[in-house]
Amino acid sequence: MEWEVLQRTREAFVSGRTRPLEFRLQQLRALKRMMTEREVEITTALKQDINRSQYDASLLELIGIENEINLALGNLKEWAAPRLVEKNLLTISDEAYIQSEPLGVVLIIGAWNYPWAVTLIPLVGAIAAGNGAVVKPSEMSGYSSLLLETLLPLYLDKDLYPVVMGGVPETQELLKQKFDHIFYTGSSLVGKLVMGAAARHLTPVTLELGGKSPCYIDKNCDISVACRRITWGKFVNCGQTCIAPDYILCEPCVQGYVVECIRQTLLEFYGPDPKSSPDYGRIINQTHFNRIVGLMEGYAPVLGGQCDASQRYIAPTILKDVPPHSKVMQEEIFGPLLPIVTVSGLDEAIHFINDREKPLALYIFSSDKKVTKKMIEETTSGGVTVNDVMMHYTLISLPFGGVVV
Repeated sequence: MEWEVLQRTREAFVSGRTRPLEFRLQQLRALKRMMTEREVEITTALKQDINRSQYDASLLELIGIENEINLALGNLKEWAAPRLVEKNLLTISDEAYIQSEPLGVVLIIGAWNYPWAVTLIPLVGAIAAGNGAVVKPSEMSGYSSLLLETLLPLYLDKDLYPVVMGGVPETQELLKQKFDHIFYTGSSLVGKLVMGAAARHLTPVTLELGGKSPCYIDKNCDISVACRRITWGKFVNCGQTCIAPDYILCEPCVQGYVVECIRQTLLEFYGPDPKSSPDYGRIINQTHFNRIVGLMEGYAPVLGGQCDASQRYIAPTILKDVPPHSKVMQEEIFGPLLPIVTVSGLDEAIHFINDREKPLALYIFSSDKKVTKKMIEETTSGGVTVNDVMMHYTLISLPFGGVVV
């Protein structure tokens, strides 16, 4: 089945119909039309999958997809044009240039936490570059995946951009096939399997993985503003965001005030009972629910901690005075738990960060430019945002991802 899909897509690509820019532009316009015409169905599916509000669906996914499409529509001719290169005396009378051309057929493996953005944004790039693409949405976000399987063939070329459904077995079968590029979004554990499978065919890969993104709160900053922004970034989508602040580093003297500011902000954002708030999400499935609940074992949360397995609900939860080597600090949380680890100051915070895997994102809150400069210069991370969280992702002109190796 997977081989037949790939074969059909490759035959369509070899036919050459993706090469004309007008064809690519037409497909991009059709994708944009799909997002507009089917917005209600898409937001309904997201509500069913993860209890996401319509406002958050637009803010966190739909707007980003539209921006990517618009960027490609506005720049495709320039991107595809030959780029003249500098010549030397031996070639002064020659014509020398770099010509970009389609790579072939790519595999896009989407993720469940943002099932539309992390699947369709890579697809925009694949279409713009003139590639064919086999799209494999996550089986965990079932409603969104089924809707994508229904909609994509109604708007895009069925042979060039097929959707393959299924779970682990189907993904494994896909990875046995030879693609020209693989784009995977998800966990580091599965990322290693994807890279291993790709290595057998020497297939280049793009791995968009998560990690533990630290958030340093300097005592010389507006802590109430910092906590407001951290609270949004941590608990939007119920903490299931790859670049969400994973944990807080701060000095003991400000820890109590940090907790109180987050308490007040949570009350404002979600009311006295987040479970009944239309703006607070749910954990994607029972497996992840059990994993996150397990990370709380042995702790008495200073905020939250309430759980309801029947609704896959975990309240926004704050853990204070968390030991650096505790279980909750050993893996990416990917849920609504926010540990606070106390450090003696900036130097210890830098050492703490450098003693662990390079984070996908780093957040620094400080009013002192020397503090932010030192933190940036002496640590390494995929992206840095100062006095805010996650905003670097919204800027299309910035690269997004982890540290390139």
